[in-house]
Order: sequence, then structure tokens, then C-alpha cells
Amino acid sequence: MEQQNVPPSRLKLFMAELAGTGLLLLIGLSSVILMFGEGNPVERFVPSLELRRALNGFLFGSIGSTIALSPLGRVSGAHVNPIVTMGFWLMGKLSSRSAVGYALAQFVGATLGCLPLLVWGSMGRSIHFGATLPGKDYSIFTVVMGEVVATFVLISALCLFLAFHKIRRFTPAMIPFLFAIMVPLEAGISGTSVNPARSFGPAVISGEWHGWWIYWVGPLIGALFALLVCNSLAKRIEVAKLYHFDTDPEGAIRRVQRPNEART
Repeated sequence: MEQQNVPPSRLKLFMAELAGTGLLLLIGLSSVILMFGEGNPVERFVPSLELRRALNGFLFGSIGSTIALSPLGRVSGAHVNPIVTMGFWLMGKLSSRSAVGYALAQFVGATLGCLPLLVWGSMGRSIHFGATLPGKDYSIFTVVMGEVVATFVLISALCLFLAFHKIRRFTPAMIPFLFAIMVPLEAGISGTSVNPARSFGPAVISGEWHGWWIYWVGPLIGALFALLVCNSLAKRIEVAKLYHFDTDPEGAIRRVQRPNEART
């Protein structure tokens, strides 16, 4: 007899988010340490700080995009950011239980992904293993606004690309270029986090919690403002994914979401 009303298994979704977030921080922050840690070998070949920031932003964004394209992204959608998950939840694309599970998985993944960074030793410690910190020459208001603006741009760009069938498949390709622009402009102000999990992981292993609340409050405000401005675009988004829009392993995504009616 065919089974009906089988409860969806969310474990696979949450484990994919945990692994994706862990990989993002492990590889992404390793590149940060390699480019900006004391005694790093990259500075000799790329002495320009702004150019290294641009390169690192592109690389960090490329890692996130690769995760979105990977089998992990096929399963969970590769949010790898509690703010992105919150956005999909506010759009009605995720249930509250699933959104909480995603966020918890992202924070656990961020912590586990950062633990191997300890092998970088003194080079990693010199920049607190890539922790995001307020710029020394900026007021707290300016630092918070830096995170607000950067997150607003990120969420608005995602809304724009994901809202339209003809361009949504290019969403992963957009992300590296966006970060290559944002990081040189904003890194000196707040570190360009736009992701509480990204800031949480290195803070745990470095013990550097200075201004930690900024990386929760700033992205939250920026995302809420972006969703208000892009409300009409958000309504067009059909699925809580950055790629693999038409895949639904084991029916899990469909069951934990409340998708809008498909639009052409």
C-alpha cells in the first residue's frame, strides 16, 4: 500500500547546510589568512591591499557559488548564511521549524569549519583567524551602517536574480563579482561579514568578540530593509535555493516549504 503523509526528513537538509557552511569558512578564511596574515606569501606578489581585498572577495564569493552548484546545494539550497535563510522564511519559502534548523546547522558548521584553521598558527592568530572586527578609525554607527548597506546590496541582488526565470540560473555567477566589489569598499570599515555565522566561527576559535553584536544587528537590519524594498521581487521567488531550482530530493524541500505558484 502506498504510504501517505510521510513526515519529511529534514536531517539531510540540515547536514548539507552544516557541511556547506563549514566548507565556506574553512576554505574562505584560509584564503583570508593566506592573503592578510602576518608574514603571508601573497603580499610580496600583490602588494596592493585593495587588490588583495578584491581578489579575496572574488574567491570567497566563488566558494559560496561552488557550494550552491554542488550536490550540497542540490539538497539544501546552499544558504550558508542565517540571513539568507531568514529572508526565505520571511518570503514564506521555509517553515519556521526548518528555518531554525538551517540556522543552527549553519552556526555549528561555521564553528566546526573554523577549528582546522588553528593549524595556521601565528599567521592565523595575527588576524584572529579571519574574525570580522570594527575598523579602528570608524564610529560604531558607521560600522553598523557598513554591514547594513552591504547586506542590503547582497539580499537585493539575490531577490533580483532569483525572481526571474531567465536570469536566476546566473545567480551563482553573480556572487563572486558582487563580493569583489563590496569587499574593497567595506572591508576596512567592518570586515564585510553580511553573515552572522561567518563572524561567529572565527570569534569562537580566536576568542575575539569585540563588536560581535554588530554582525548580527547590521545584517538583520540590512536584510529586512532589502525585503521591504524588493517585496514585489520576493513574491516571485519560487524556491528557497540559489541553484538546482527544479530538483527536490525525496520531496524534502517541497514539504518543508510553502512555495508560491510557479510563474513563467
